[in-house]
Amino acid sequence: MNIFPAIDLKDKKCVRLKQGEDDTSIILNENPIDQAKYFEDQGCARLHLIDLDSAFGRSGINNTVIEKIRKSINIPIQIGGGIRAIKIAENYFNLGADYLIIGSFAISNSEEVKALAESYCDKIYVALDVLKNKIMIKGWKEESNFTPSKLFETYEKTSVRGYVLTDIEKDGMLTGLNQEMIIRNLALTNKKLIVGGGLKDNSDLEKLNLIKSKNLEGVIAGKSFYVGSIDLKEAQLILNNNA
Repeated sequence: MNIFPAIDLKDKKCVRLKQGEDDTSIILNENPIDQAKYFEDQGCARLHLIDLDSAFGRSGINNTVIEKIRKSINIPIQIGGGIRAIKIAENYFNLGADYLIIGSFAISNSEEVKALAESYCDKIYVALDVLKNKIMIKGWKEESNFTPSKLFETYEKTSVRGYVLTDIEKDGMLTGLNQEMIIRNLALTNKKLIVGGGLKDNSDLEKLNLIKSKNLEGVIAGKSFYVGSIDLKEAQLILNNNA
């Protein structure tokens, strides 16, 4: 299991939101390229990058920044945010994404996403953006008729690599990971699961270690890193004890 530091891009800057609300953004770094380099220097195994502008319907704004980030670091990058068409997915791959996280489109156009996963085998994750056991879509603004279990049923026998599970209520709140939600969803899939939303400090990581699941691939560190409650090198050492 690895820790994946997060960069949320808005207007070509690294920002932070609370519970995914567009109007709560705080600029963390004017230069996301430098931020990405720092994460690589800290020994992180992968960068978690969310294109917030695309998630809120403003696609293309951050393309040049994403391309520069890709050219500046060697670690894999997983990208999510507003991937609501095959051409957008292909554009991110062309910009240098190693993995994509697909949310709304995975619900509205499941057959297209299954085909995309066939074309890019082991490169596609489906987003489980959960609020009160419902999957939220369109930048977390709308409630879908899908529960996590229904989404697992849709994609479990396909070529998607896995899922990215986020507890929206906890996102950016530093209140601790929803361990019960993580355990419950791990029991429903044989694919990889990346978790996020609410990571507070090392105690969360120690609890994750107790789960002892080979399918628990990583945990996303956003606000916890930026406010200093998580040290990335120390966090990875803790997670390495999960073997």
